[in-house]
Order: sequence, then structure tokens, then C-alpha cells
Amino acid sequence: MKNKLIFSIIAAFLCALMSCSINTMAMDMVADMLTGDGGTNAFTSDNDPKLVGDSLPFAIKLYETLLASNPEHEGLLLTTGSLFIMYANAFVQGPAEMLPSNQYEEREAALTRSKQLYLRGYEILNRALELKYKGFSSATVSNGSMQSILSKVKKEDAGLLYWTVAGGLSAYSIDILDFELSAGIPEWTAMIDRAYELDPDFGGATLDEFYIVFYASLPEAMGGNPQLAEQHFKKAIEKTKGNSVGAYVSYAELICIPAEDYDGFSDSLEKAIAIDVDLDMSNRLVNVINQRKARWLLDNAWMHFYFLPIPGDDYF
Repeated sequence: MKNKLIFSIIAAFLCALMSCSINTMAMDMVADMLTGDGGTNAFTSDNDPKLVGDSLPFAIKLYETLLASNPEHEGLLLTTGSLFIMYANAFVQGPAEMLPSNQYEEREAALTRSKQLYLRGYEILNRALELKYKGFSSATVSNGSMQSILSKVKKEDAGLLYWTVAGGLSAYSIDILDFELSAGIPEWTAMIDRAYELDPDFGGATLDEFYIVFYASLPEAMGGNPQLAEQHFKKAIEKTKGNSVGAYVSYAELICIPAEDYDGFSDSLEKAIAIDVDLDMSNRLVNVINQRKARWLLDNAWMHFYFLPIPGDDYF
């Protein structure tokens, strides 16, 4: 019933936007309703990735339309920016990385698109931070201005910091030769550290799961630290009582593969697959998607562990 109500409101106001202007008060009311608690739960609590993947582009364009008419609405900025990043990760980059090697061109095209989507979300979220904390977009760690602004950021903005960093780093991970993006790593590090300081339990274990990827992916010269990645993996498992699909998948892919630890790799992925995705309805969609990735990694473990048998040539 709640989801039907949300989509009825969306349809009604989309028609209104196309036929006439809406005054500021009405626009604020719609924006508040669509970006408040439950506004995106219709997507994140679903268990059908295809249904959500097919509907998200429409939702994103709707939010962009609302944002164009109300460009300083904090909730719209956060929701629109984060939806771009969610969509790029779950429905563009993720599927692209699981394409077979004979679809190289399709894979590269999808990765290029995902980078562009990440950057669109990142720019929106950066604008939200600049509107709320003047000077944020030009602040740097090197001259201390970033630390000064971050000291003013409140707990309520931990999510905004997280999504902004996620968008920037995700875009960089696709193109590590983009030196303009790599220059932002010190600022992103300070931002995510501040988010963790303000609200270490944001999204349950969301920040710990992020740190697994962050510390395991970057080279040590840029802040990478496998030991800290393992520590945050343990924290994520502890906070979720062992029900963090994403943590197990990241641990298997980013820690076990480099360490050539096949036993740890397979054990982590089996645990991820065994988790009941209905235990955490707010994250059910991402857990379903991560379980699909876990199965794919297990089926293609031979690509990472030399001693495993290679499938027949028909794979290629």
C-alpha cells in the first residue's frame, strides 16, 4: 500500500510538472515526501533486481526534474545524487564486470558509462555540500581548509559525506589514470573519516563495508592498508551479526584473492550466499545483487587461482 501511494504521488506530480508550474510550497511538500523516510525504500527493499533496474532510470529523471525546479532542496540533492551512484554500481558496472572476455567492447562501454553516471551523482552531492557548507567544493587537506569545514559538519550529514566519497572513488576505480580524480583522494579520505567519526553505525555497517573496499583497493602510498581492511571486515560482521553479504564478498575479492587464499575466498562467499536476505529488508536489494556476485565469483574462481581447472574453450 505504501509503495502504491508513493508511485501514485509520483505519477500525479509528474503530470503536473508537464502541464503547469508548481508553487514553491507545493514543490517542497512533494520533495519532502519523496526524499523522506521510505522515499527510496520501495527500491532498496525489493528482491527483484531486474524490476528495480528497469524502473530506476525513470525515477532518477523524475528526481532530476524536481531538482531542476527546486535546486537547493537538501533531500532532493542527496536522493538524486545517491540514486545515480546506486544505479551505476548495481546495474551498470556490476553486470559489466561479469561479462565474459569475448564481450570486451561491451564491457568497456558499460564501464565508461558507469564512470559518467558516478560523476553525475558526485557533482550533485558536491553541490549539496557546497550549499550547506560554503567553500566545501574548493577546500583541500593540504592547506587545512577541508579539516576546518569538516569540523562543522554534523552527524546528520554523515550520509551525504559517504555518498559523495563513494561516487568520487567509484569513478576513480574505473579509470585510475584520471589524475584529476586521484587528486581528490586526500579530501575523500578526510571526508569518510569524518563520517565515521560522526556516525560509525550509519546504515548499520555501511561505513565499515566501505572501508574494506577503501583500504584493500588503494595502494599503500595513497592510503591503502590491508590490515585496516580486515579490521573493518570484522567490525562489519560483528555489527550485522554475521549477516553482511557485501562484507563477505569484498573480503573474498579484495583480501583473499591477493593473498592467494582460496579457502578463505570460498568460505566467505559460501557464507554470503547462505545469508537470508529477508533479515534486513532495508538492504534486501543490495544483498540479492551481492549474492549473485558471490555465485559468479565462485563459478569463476579459476580466473584468480591458478591451480583450479579451467573451463572448456566454449566459455570464451
